[in-house]
Amino acid sequence: MGKTKISFKEINQLAIPAIIAGIAEPLISLTDIAVIGNVKENPVEAMAAAGIVGSFLSAIIWIVAQTKTAISAIVSQHLGSNRLNAVKTLIPQALAFNFILSIIIYISTSLLAEEIFSLYNAEGQLLDYAKEYYTIRAIGYPLTLVTFAIFGVFRGLQNTLWAMKCSITGAVINVVLDYALVYGIDGVFPSMHIKGAAYASLVAQLVMLLMALYFFFTKTPFGLSLRLKINPQMKRLLGMSLNLFVRAASLNFAIYLANAYATGYGDTYIAAQSVLMNIWLFFSFFIDGYANAGNAISGKLLGAKQYKKLWFLSIDISKYAIIIALILMGVCAVFYDNIGLLFNKQEVVLALFSSAFWIVLLMQPVNAIAFMFDGIFKGLGEAVYLRNVLLAATFLGFTPTLLLFDSIGWKLHAIWVAFFVWMLVRSIALVIKFKRKYVNAI
Repeated sequence: MGKTKISFKEINQLAIPAIIAGIAEPLISLTDIAVIGNVKENPVEAMAAAGIVGSFLSAIIWIVAQTKTAISAIVSQHLGSNRLNAVKTLIPQALAFNFILSIIIYISTSLLAEEIFSLYNAEGQLLDYAKEYYTIRAIGYPLTLVTFAIFGVFRGLQNTLWAMKCSITGAVINVVLDYALVYGIDGVFPSMHIKGAAYASLVAQLVMLLMALYFFFTKTPFGLSLRLKINPQMKRLLGMSLNLFVRAASLNFAIYLANAYATGYGDTYIAAQSVLMNIWLFFSFFIDGYANAGNAISGKLLGAKQYKKLWFLSIDISKYAIIIALILMGVCAVFYDNIGLLFNKQEVVLALFSSAFWIVLLMQPVNAIAFMFDGIFKGLGEAVYLRNVLLAATFLGFTPTLLLFDSIGWKLHAIWVAFFVWMLVRSIALVIKFKRKYVNAI
């Protein structure tokens, strides 16, 4: 039996660093919201603006950073079949593609910042803060997207430790600079309010990129030398990326719709929703560490045609992820009434947060299953099926559920019941497909 399974140690060598690396990104947004939510001047509007912008940034990054997943899948499969030389010219071409795409996104969205955040129903002071915060943070697109693409290379090489070191350093820098720049330091420089949080994030992203480049040059067999001849795998990478772009776009449509509805309910609602969403994202990235391990290992197993190990891998990482989900639920249940206080002291916001937080907790085991099989399917290169599942979950599950319960006045509850249905559809569809296709191959 031991020979047919990936050991607990092997899985955790990838999963634990991936968990730490994964939570660093939402930790940056959570820190921004927590720090901004406690400023003396317009804390509710400032926190709501940070939440809206954070959601939009995540949406864009998730969509265009899908090349990270495609790179990881291709590298891991070539590693499993001992053919890494075949993708040596692909890596710099993929990084260049990410960089050019990020510049285009930065220019176009910065020019349309007011129009973009007006679509979230932001207006007045909230809209002003959102524009101010976004125009600074958006400078980080090229830094983040190139960093993520390099992380995809690391994961494909079965190493998540390097990404962890980069991410945790960036998170620590962001926390320190957030407090210093948002609140100011007496006798050194004044408070920068919401702009300070944006600059703190930007510096953190730059440090992460520089560290990622160091590991890329010193620890991997790849370089940045571009060749005019396009690597044969580039077509496959772009095809996978395009399907994952569509998938991520539908995913973020659900998040956009949720935030737009919450903003329409009022500033206190979007403030509470911002905290709920960022905690949900934090949990998601935490659980996603095992999904990243599944992503890296499944691609390698597919390349080596080891289907039995793939089946046992799916069982093991699902168990580990569910255990983590239950631990997160338990900890939050114990400190239920105190968690909101970390982000805001407004009684109305705290009451709204507490009224819906239980739904976020209840859905965590379902999230764990969905994220695990998401990661495995990405490693297997099943981008088309992942795209179709997300489209169905968003437009046949999430959207009608939100419209139905919003119509009877459930507000934040309508949003989070819709997310629960969304995750149920995703998890069930992925488990059924995996059993039918890969278990039968054993």
